[in-house]
Amino acid sequence: MNISHLLTEIAILACGGIITIAVAYTLVKNDFKQYFKLAKPDERSQIKLQLLPLRLQAHERLVVFIERINPANLLLRLHEPGISLAGLQSAILNEIRSEYQHNIAQQLYISSATWDVVSKLKDDTLAMINNAVKTLPEDAQGVDLSRKVLQYMTNMEKNPYDLTLSIIKKDIHQLF
Repeated sequence: MNISHLLTEIAILACGGIITIAVAYTLVKNDFKQYFKLAKPDERSQIKLQLLPLRLQAHERLVVFIERINPANLLLRLHEPGISLAGLQSAILNEIRSEYQHNIAQQLYISSATWDVVSKLKDDTLAMINNAVKTLPEDAQGVDLSRKVLQYMTNMEKNPYDLTLSIIKKDIHQLF
């Protein structure tokens, strides 16, 4: 009889211990999750909310960058009456590089694919200007370069500046 009484006592104590542990677990479960950083969705959503204005600002600045290096806008802004071919070429190349350097940190807030497209557009614009200069005679003026580049742009099937802007817009829509 002693053994059955002992087993009964052990069973009662075991059940009481299990119930005590279960109640204690339910009371401190959230504290454990927070302690072990298992409940991070709130922190992540706060970080995303804090980064959203920076990401939107980066996209806005890249839109301005693209508009500023678009030859249609760039040539109007930099052209001066009587400017030499070399003078206009130098001004254009310096302006594009300066604008790019001014916006280089924006790559932190946009997708890598979008930044690659923007960077390639800058490189293609520089190449287009340099190639246009190579096709002009040595005695050409800045106005000839402007005419040549704008003529090249009108012959393009798809405007790369508009395509890049649409990629940036898609990137923005993915934020929401």
